[in-house]
Amino acid sequence: MNSRGSTSATALRRLMTEYKQLTSGGSPDGMFTAGPISEQDFFTWEALISGPKDTPFEGGVFAARLTFPTDYPLSPFKMKFDPPLLHPNIYPDGNVCISILHTPGDDPTMYEQASERWSPVQSVEKVILSVISMLAEPNLESGANIDCCKLYRDNRKEYERQVRESIREQLGL
Repeated sequence: MNSRGSTSATALRRLMTEYKQLTSGGSPDGMFTAGPISEQDFFTWEALISGPKDTPFEGGVFAARLTFPTDYPLSPFKMKFDPPLLHPNIYPDGNVCISILHTPGDDPTMYEQASERWSPVQSVEKVILSVISMLAEPNLESGANIDCCKLYRDNRKEYERQVRESIREQLGL
């Protein structure tokens, strides 16, 4: 077996272990569910995340796709909300920008410390809980959606109104 195949097998074992832990223990307060989209593809998962209480996201349930590399957990997975969420740390296409999902090692921009970035001790559960926390408290210094950062900073009430409106539209209300 070549090294790529063994790397992929290691990733698959890790993903199966994480999935088993998530299904047996569940998420704290039922805040999310996550698992493979199909048994044929353990490298693509869907997560359903409940909007955190006391935020404009409360009451919404948001779908995100998790795409794992064949060298997981050495490299982080990608997370993308579909449909995209209006949030300072989510790109307009739905991709999540959070330190915990950035490639391991030193940050070339020297903004993040290596300890804030991805490491193999992280897990799907830890990342999703970090994203839920990020929904409640955006990091404006590391914005992915600059217009949304400005709106959040300059007119919080309007930002919250737009988020609530987008949730109502997604729910068909």
